[in-house]
Amino acid sequence: MQWWHIPVLLLAIGGGFAIGYFIFHLRARGQAQEMEEEARRILEQARIEQKELLLAAKDESIRLRETVEQENKAARTAIQRQENRLHRKEELLDRRQEKLEQGERRLQQREKEVEGTHSEIEELRQEQMQTLERISQLTLEQAREQLLAKAEEDSRNDLARVLRQVEAEIQQESERLAREILSTAIQRCASDYVAEATISVVPLPNDDIKGRVIGREGRNIRAFEQLTGVDVIVDDTPESITLSAFDPVRREIARVALTRLIQDGRIHPTRIEEMVQRATKEVENTMREEAERVAMEANVQGLHPELLKLLGRLKYRTSYGQNVLEHALEVSILAGLMATELDANVSICQTAGLLHDIGKAVDHEVQGPHALIGADIVKRFGRSPAIVNAIAAHHHEQDPETVESWIVSAADAISGGRPGARRETLEHYIKRLEALETVACSFKGVENAFAIQAGREIRVMVKPDDIDDLASIRLAREIAKKIEESLQYPGQIKVTVIRETRAIDYAR
Repeated sequence: MQWWHIPVLLLAIGGGFAIGYFIFHLRARGQAQEMEEEARRILEQARIEQKELLLAAKDESIRLRETVEQENKAARTAIQRQENRLHRKEELLDRRQEKLEQGERRLQQREKEVEGTHSEIEELRQEQMQTLERISQLTLEQAREQLLAKAEEDSRNDLARVLRQVEAEIQQESERLAREILSTAIQRCASDYVAEATISVVPLPNDDIKGRVIGREGRNIRAFEQLTGVDVIVDDTPESITLSAFDPVRREIARVALTRLIQDGRIHPTRIEEMVQRATKEVENTMREEAERVAMEANVQGLHPELLKLLGRLKYRTSYGQNVLEHALEVSILAGLMATELDANVSICQTAGLLHDIGKAVDHEVQGPHALIGADIVKRFGRSPAIVNAIAAHHHEQDPETVESWIVSAADAISGGRPGARRETLEHYIKRLEALETVACSFKGVENAFAIQAGREIRVMVKPDDIDDLASIRLAREIAKKIEESLQYPGQIKVTVIRETRAIDYAR
């Protein structure tokens, strides 16, 4: 490359720049004019659009103003209607308020009138009360007491009527169940040995034996009485000697010993002592065997030997002619059968029934009722409280605490109260009937009383003017309660109150 090429190149480049700048300047001017024209066109178009928008906005504002005016007009109309409605309601409320005020004024006036009327009525009532008190000669308190007494009497009559109905229903059902249970128990018991009486008379082959029994100067009879503790009565009764003693066991020992002496024929103090010792052992063995027998028949096991010994003594004890040991066995069997029917404790009933009269074995030695004595004895030998209570309560010296106590008491009454089980002296029988009639006649309104059916029923005749039908029911209950509290008797006693009204006239 030549040196002159460089200036030429530089000149060419500078010329190119100049030409390019000129061309660019021309183009820029042309573009500026075009842009200016375009801007003027855009501005013109914008002014046109602005005018159109302004016109449209003006039209819209006019339309909106008209719409708002219409809505405001409608709202003012609705408000006007609401105001009119409220105004009418206010007028209506005002009229109602006025009516209420008028009604309240009338009510106050009526209250004043009523108060005045009440005052007048109270004054009239006081005048009437005074007049009634003057006429009836009774004060208000006295009249109130009479009314209360009348109301109480009416209530008692109503109560008696209800009680009579309830008692009739209960009695009907209870009698049916009781008959079923008792008949089943008695039928299953079927005891055939109840009314045996202990004999205290010794038969003699001839009257010559009496002298030998008495002995020289009475030494034989004195020795016999001293050893046995009994009284030997030798009288004019042919071919018999009577033995008298309060203790039935001693009397039995004396009877056995005297019978053996008479059979042997050798009667003197030494022989008497020997025979009494043999008779004592024989009687003790008999009592033990009998006690074991009845315990086995009653299905009562585990009795203490002392209890068996006392139980055996009852073989020679009687009550109204009824053998106490056989009575105890029968009570045990009956109590067990009834306990089975009633779903009670059979073992307690059988044991208590067998031992319920054990106090009679020592009641001549210990003071007190035989039921409490027996309960104390059984308690000392460790028997359960249920058995002790059943024994103590079988004659109601104590209150029965369990159903077994009631069962034993009922079984005792059945065994002792059934016909033929017991006998009593004529004097005691008459006294018992007289006591029944006396108890019945002690009540007010009773005209007469009659004990019938061997003292099993008391019929009471009452005065019809003093006792009405309902009062007769109460009277029967009161008489029965007093009999239970004041008398001792086997079984149960029926109280029948009879009220009879008679109308009498004469045809002339």
